[in-house]
Amino acid sequence: MLTKVLIANRGEIAVRVIRACQELGIPTVAVYSDFDRDALHVRLADEAYALGGQTPAESYLDTETILGIIEQSGADAVHPGYGFFSENTDFARAITARGVAFIGPPPEAIEVMGDKVSSRKAAQAAGVQGVPGTTEFLTSADEVVAFGEEFGWPVAIKAAYGGGGRGMRVVPSAAEAADALASAQSEALKGFGRDECYIERYLTWPRHVEMQIIADTHGNCVWVGERDCSAQRRHQKLVEESPAPDFPDSVRQAMGEAAVKVAKACGYTNAGTVEFLYQDGEFYFLEMNTRLQVEHPVTEMVTGIDLVAEQLRVAAGEPLSFTQDEVRRTGHAVEIRINAEDPAGGAFLPAPGRITELVPPQGFGTRWDGGYESGDEISQFYDNLVGKLICWGKDRPTAIARTLRALREFRIAGIATTIPADIAILEHPDFVAAEHSTKWVEERLDLTGVSSAPAPSDGAADEDEPKVQRDLDVEVNGRRFSVKVIAPESQLGAAAPAGAAGGAKRKPRRSGGGGALAAVSGAVTVPMQGTIVKVLVEAGQTVEAGQAVCVLEAMKMENNITAGAAGTVTEVKVAPGDTVGTGDVVCVIE
Repeated sequence: MLTKVLIANRGEIAVRVIRACQELGIPTVAVYSDFDRDALHVRLADEAYALGGQTPAESYLDTETILGIIEQSGADAVHPGYGFFSENTDFARAITARGVAFIGPPPEAIEVMGDKVSSRKAAQAAGVQGVPGTTEFLTSADEVVAFGEEFGWPVAIKAAYGGGGRGMRVVPSAAEAADALASAQSEALKGFGRDECYIERYLTWPRHVEMQIIADTHGNCVWVGERDCSAQRRHQKLVEESPAPDFPDSVRQAMGEAAVKVAKACGYTNAGTVEFLYQDGEFYFLEMNTRLQVEHPVTEMVTGIDLVAEQLRVAAGEPLSFTQDEVRRTGHAVEIRINAEDPAGGAFLPAPGRITELVPPQGFGTRWDGGYESGDEISQFYDNLVGKLICWGKDRPTAIARTLRALREFRIAGIATTIPADIAILEHPDFVAAEHSTKWVEERLDLTGVSSAPAPSDGAADEDEPKVQRDLDVEVNGRRFSVKVIAPESQLGAAAPAGAAGGAKRKPRRSGGGGALAAVSGAVTVPMQGTIVKVLVEAGQTVEAGQAVCVLEAMKMENNITAGAAGTVTEVKVAPGDTVGTGDVVCVIE
C-alpha cells in the first residue's frame, strides 16, 4: 500500500481523497494557494504546504513548486483529483520520472485519450464509432465554416484537452464561426493550459450517458455502471443519476463492453469514464475522461464500490477487489451539484463570496461531499462547486423525492446557489418522464423568476478579525529562525503591514466604485466579481440592445456583458486585466 499521498488539488475533490486515505490509514499532504490557506482540505490533511499565488497558474498549475513539495514531504504518490493537472501528460510523466506513483492512468494513455482528437481515432480503431467530426486540430474559422456547410448547422467547437464544458462553443451559423473559435481557444487556454480545438456535428436532442470503468495493472478491466448527465447548462452538468432512466439493459451491456474496448485500446489503468451521446436508441463515442469524475458518487451509491479506494489500490500495484461478475447495482441515486451561482432566470451567474452558514441535510440515503464549511469563501479564481448532494432510493421516484426533501432542508447563507434551479429540474414532468436532453435546461426549462439571492446571515462571519502577515525572528532551542506568521492583528501585538493575508489584491477600478455609478443613466454594470478579458466597444461606437460590450471571466468561465439598451458609448471604464466587483460600471451608453 502507499505510504503518503499528496493531493494536487483543492476543494471538494481534495477532501474526498483525504477521507478515503484516512480510512485506509494513509497519511496525506495538502497543497494550497494563498487564498486557500485556511481551506477545509488544508485543515483535514496530515500535512499542508504553501504553493503561493492566487490564480490557478500561480498555484495549482505550478509544476516545479508541486514537484518540490513532493520531495520535501516524502510523498510516494500523487492524486491529481479532476481539473488542473489531472489529464496533463507532462505532469504525469514528471511525477513518475521521480519514482512517485501517479494515481491515474499511464502518461501514454492520457496522451491518447486526454486529447479528444486522438481519442476519437483510438475509439474508431477499437470499433467504437463517434459523432461525425474532425480528427485534426482546427487552424482557422474557415475549417469550421466548411464543416458546417457539409454536415449542417449548428456544429460544436470543443477544446481538445478540456472538460466540464469549458472551451466548448455551439456555432449556429457561418457568421459566428470566427468569434466562437477565438472564444473557445481563449477559455481552453485559461482552464487547461492548451488551446487546441476540434469540431463535430451537434446532435439535435441527445442524452449524455457515460460509463464508469476501472482497470488494474494485472489485466483486469471492468465497467461499473452508467450515469445519465443530461441536465446541463453551458454544457456543464447540474444533475446526474445512475442508472440511466429509460435505458434498455441491452444498450447498457453494449455500452459497457464498448467502454472496456476503448480503455484496453490505449492500455488504460486506474479509474476513467468513457462518455457517449445517446439518441434514438443509438450511442456514439464522445470522449474519455482519464481521471475520476465529479459525479462518481452516484455510481458508488448504487454499487457500494469506493472508487477512490480502488484507485489507491491500483496505484499501489494491487488487483481490483472485485470482478465484472461481482458488480451489483441496487436502487437509484441522484447527484446534485451545488454551485455558487444565481440561476437568475436561466442566466446562471457566478456568485463568489463568503459562506456565512452551511448546514447540509441529513437522513437515510443522504450523502454530502463538500469542500467548504461555514465561514469559508468561494473565490472568483476557481471553480464554483460548493459540493455535491447525493441521495439514494430503492427506485428512481424514491431517489427524486428524497433529493427534493434534502434540497429544501439544505441551509446555506451568504452566497447564491443553484438549489432553486435544481428543485425546478427535479419537479418538472419532462425530467420525471426522462424526456430531457443535454439541451433541455437551456431550451425548454422555464426558469423565469427562479433566482437565489444570498440568504441573510447573522453577520458573525463579517465580524471575524482579518488575518495579516508578519515576518518574525524566533529562537528554538537557541537556534534563530526567520518565520512567516499569519494571524489576526490583535494576536501579533504590533502594527501589521498594510493588506490582509489571503484574498485577491484588486486593481484600482476605473469606475471609482460600482454602487454609486450603477445609478447613472445608461450605465452597463457587471453582475458578478471577475476579471475583464476583452473589451468589445470603444467611445463613440453605436451599439444595439443585447450587444456584448466586454467579456468577463469569473470562476474559469467567460461571460458576455451586454448593453441593456441601444445608444452610443460615451465612456469605457475598464481595460483587459482589470478586476471588477458586482455592480461595477464597465461603460456608459447614452
